[in-house]
Amino acid sequence: MKLTGWWSRRSNPEKVELYTRWSYHTFAVIEVFSIGLGVLGGAPQPLGGWLFLLVCGHSALGGVLASRAFDWTVGRRARPYRLMVAHGVASCLLAAGGLALRRFGALDDMGAAAYLVVGMLGFGIGGVVLGLTKVRNMLYLVLAAAVGAGLVAYALGMPLPDVVGFSVGSAIGGLLLAFTSGFSGWLLRAVWELDAARELQARLAVAEERVRFGRDLHDVMGRNLAVIALKSELAVQLARRGVTEHAVEQMAEVQRIAQDSQREVRDVVRGYREADLHTELDGARSVLVAAGIVCRVEAAETALPVLPARAQSALAWVVREATTNVLRHGDARHCTVVVRAEEGCAVLVVENDGAGTGPGAIPGAGPAAGSGLAGLRERLAALDGTLDAGWVRDGRFRVTARVPAVADAGDAGAGAAAGVAAGKEGR
Repeated sequence: MKLTGWWSRRSNPEKVELYTRWSYHTFAVIEVFSIGLGVLGGAPQPLGGWLFLLVCGHSALGGVLASRAFDWTVGRRARPYRLMVAHGVASCLLAAGGLALRRFGALDDMGAAAYLVVGMLGFGIGGVVLGLTKVRNMLYLVLAAAVGAGLVAYALGMPLPDVVGFSVGSAIGGLLLAFTSGFSGWLLRAVWELDAARELQARLAVAEERVRFGRDLHDVMGRNLAVIALKSELAVQLARRGVTEHAVEQMAEVQRIAQDSQREVRDVVRGYREADLHTELDGARSVLVAAGIVCRVEAAETALPVLPARAQSALAWVVREATTNVLRHGDARHCTVVVRAEEGCAVLVVENDGAGTGPGAIPGAGPAAGSGLAGLRERLAALDGTLDAGWVRDGRFRVTARVPAVADAGDAGAGAAAGVAAGKEGR
């Protein structure tokens, strides 16, 4: 676990970024071993040694450019224009130098010359493409490299087959590395954008729920408060005129409307806080599947019917909170929700494999727990139930809720209501 923790604790976008970065560090090594050693063995000494050092410098510059370009791709720094220009110019100069050395006999080995010219242009194009976003600009770059190699070879007076060979080789190598670099940058950008969109979707869902509650509360209280204000003003005017009997009637009506408003507000809040367990199980499955998470729900038929309504509502809130944590605080690929009967209790278990293991990764999971799971613990405690949350085997995170499968325990106290409010605010 310690050996793989540095990898498993990362989110999917972070894993893709790490894999892509190290792939391009490997490209730098490949450039040294393929082109550098090819030139070192095919060119006379000490020219081969100097060319090998130049190839090593070019690969190092390409590695730095790749790192800065990936930072720009994910929005952490500005586009590295100067490195792109420096890498492109160095690639062109090394390729042109290889053509000149071949033309004037310093490089008798055609293979070494091809390694130097085609390799420098190919890896140069691959590095510069990391800083581009438009496909046509990438294709223009490949075309310019192929045409430029042909023109320089022709201007140096090389035979036509050599001119065509260098030009076609540069085009093929440039296309391969341009495609690799362009696709890598696009994939990394898309993965981070999808992750940001999922986070935004979760925030919008919370905001939409708050707006819905505010709208429902306004619909209930708006008319009643207007009537209370109007009748209170009328009662004041009647009292000033000495018509106390009618003023008392108006204030009695104000009292009745205020009591009705209190009842209606309690109904709204109760409807807002109560949830149906069957509905939440179906909703959790659909939401997690839509987020690309494999979700398995197992609900024993013997566990649900014996539960009172308030116990089912409490378990439904556990399902909702646990599902929200899976979406917002982890990077799960599999999630399991199980409801079963066990020793006179109904047991709900929600387990996923995407929870981070750092402090604060899951609210309610440690000493400095957030109020989401803490509020649920208070709600379940009012029903003589319990809630446990923590990491288990293989870095999986498990939430286990237990409630007695007996008659309703009665109205919860003020502490339970406060816990529910805290749980809602924690989400």
